[in-house]
Amino acid sequence: MKIIAEIGINANGDINIAKKLMLMAKDCGADYVKFQKRDIETVYGKEFLDSPRQSPWGTTQREQKMGLEFGTTEYNAINLWSKEIGIPWFAAAYDMVSLAFINQYQTPLHKIASPMITNLPFVTEVAELGKLTLISTGMCELIDIMNAKRTFEELECPHVLMHCVSEYPCPDEACNLAMIPKLKKTFDCPVGYSNHSPGLVSCIGAAFLGATWIEVHITLDRSSYGSDQSA
Repeated sequence: MKIIAEIGINANGDINIAKKLMLMAKDCGADYVKFQKRDIETVYGKEFLDSPRQSPWGTTQREQKMGLEFGTTEYNAINLWSKEIGIPWFAAAYDMVSLAFINQYQTPLHKIASPMITNLPFVTEVAELGKLTLISTGMCELIDIMNAKRTFEELECPHVLMHCVSEYPCPDEACNLAMIPKLKKTFDCPVGYSNHSPGLVSCIGAAFLGATWIEVHITLDRSSYGSDQSA
């Protein structure tokens, strides 16, 4: 079994927090740490970005999104720190620009986040890279999963389906762990679990039901700014 410590946006745009989270993940025995990468102008529309939002970085959605986002300087530091402390990293890209950006670091894995699984041009672009890819299935119908999996099979790219419930945080009773054996039986491939519940009960249950990869959000402080801290 492989354990992924999902840092995501919980570093709040601060490379020093990111390094602390990476070291914590290493000390806890995680196999990988994971980030998220977005090209803000590609992922979000101008009207949305110009709309109001109070945050530590300003008063608009654009300022908040830009404040959370790491660029080349930060990812170079992440890459060096990863080698120094001995824990590999990768990132879920949310657009083609970000996929190319992350791929330049030759990360060991790719991740297709739940919102991207129905974007078949993006799915194809990831599969063509040929690396082991984790495919999250939050908010998906079985046909969505089938279409993405078919693409990976046709391009002979190794992959793992990650059962996921897109609720932050997700109560244990809503984690729907019965999908893990159903995905294994339906798609005949390795299945993992992307956890959004605050505790470990669902992770233990997922392992018992056959999940071979488990991804867990981590934070230094659940009360910190950000929508993912409590998960």
